[in-house]
Amino acid sequence: MARRSIASRFLRSIVFDNDVLDDQYEDDLLARIEAANLANEGQPSRRRGSIESRVVVPRNIARGGQNLYEDYFADPPVFPDHLFRRRFRMSRNIVLRLKNAVENYDPYFIQRRNAAGLLGLSSLQKITAALKMLAYGNAADNLDEYVRIGESTALESLKRFVKAIVATFGDEYLRSPNTNDITRLLAIGDQRHFPGMLGSIDCMHWRWKNCLSAWQGMYYGHFHEPTIILEAVASYDLWIWHAFFGLPGSHNDINVLDRSSVFNELAEGRAPPINYSINGNDCTMGYYLADGIYPTWSTFVKTIPAPQGNKKKYFAAAQESVRKDVERAFGVLQSRFAIVRGAARLWDQNTLKDIMTACIIMHNMVIEEEQHDKRYCHQIHNFDRRGEIPNIEPTRECSLGLTQFIQSHIRIRDKQTHSRLQADLVEHMWQQHGGE
Repeated sequence: MARRSIASRFLRSIVFDNDVLDDQYEDDLLARIEAANLANEGQPSRRRGSIESRVVVPRNIARGGQNLYEDYFADPPVFPDHLFRRRFRMSRNIVLRLKNAVENYDPYFIQRRNAAGLLGLSSLQKITAALKMLAYGNAADNLDEYVRIGESTALESLKRFVKAIVATFGDEYLRSPNTNDITRLLAIGDQRHFPGMLGSIDCMHWRWKNCLSAWQGMYYGHFHEPTIILEAVASYDLWIWHAFFGLPGSHNDINVLDRSSVFNELAEGRAPPINYSINGNDCTMGYYLADGIYPTWSTFVKTIPAPQGNKKKYFAAAQESVRKDVERAFGVLQSRFAIVRGAARLWDQNTLKDIMTACIIMHNMVIEEEQHDKRYCHQIHNFDRRGEIPNIEPTRECSLGLTQFIQSHIRIRDKQTHSRLQADLVEHMWQQHGGE
């Protein structure tokens, strides 16, 4: 009766202009509605997203967590260290360090009981899901079979994980070189025939598959698809000292440089002092090796196009060889974290920035650990990153007035200094090493 009264009120509500609904017609309609309801009572609901139609997958979270722990984190684990590093792209020590850090930063990763008193996902399951997505570029629902984690939970774990990594380790592993670092970089540069060199600079494009349609014209560049640009500075050991990410792919390297913060500390007087000598001339600013698109600034050393003579040919070959440090760093970063090699499938640009930054931070963490591992050591790595020189951090406040700030920018962009520096390097390299 209640259902009939509701249907009757609905039928009367659709009558317009004060027309009166015929009683016989109303009875026929109500009878048809009642018959249809009786026929559909045994059929499954076609609604989506409601509690009735929700499919609950019995994942057995506890068994998944236990298998993961026994396979990789028990003492002793099922799989040895070399297999752990191959599958996680880093050692067990780094993963456990990341685990402790993200648990302290975000309570989301701490294992808790739900309302029914059952234990939820462990922190190792959430972190492993995030690391597998970063290392292999897998889809979120591809982790359910082993880690026993749902798609939405895996995505949430990834977003929170990269944000915790950036907030916890960003100041340590993505910082500008301090006095100790610069001394070591200058010593290595002199050993590689480039006194005063601090590293190499270049840009990399990350394809954005799910770029919004309204933005595709802005992010569409010479790759013929939407991309986001990463500017980076890398040293001989593939350590990435500077990362500037987020500009649309329609920009070129010069546009990115104009918006980058790579020379902010130098322009504001916060950079550590640098002193070296080339061909009898004293210099007070370090430089980066760059390709031909970069401007002729005093802080860049570029190759010589179509060099004439043995001196210039030797310099051009050496510059083009050493400048590949940043290219190798990009290659290792993409090999270690396949998510930045393939097309980005997320929608939020801030999340993509956190992913790229977190991958660079973990890349530097692996580089730091491998420098002290004899299996990965190289002859040029015998300079300790920590060193014995006191580590003097530059002040974070601008120590220059407006006039001095402008003069610093003029010094950075001085073309005459660039030409003189390049000529001094040509003579220095030929005199010291040309006969080799």
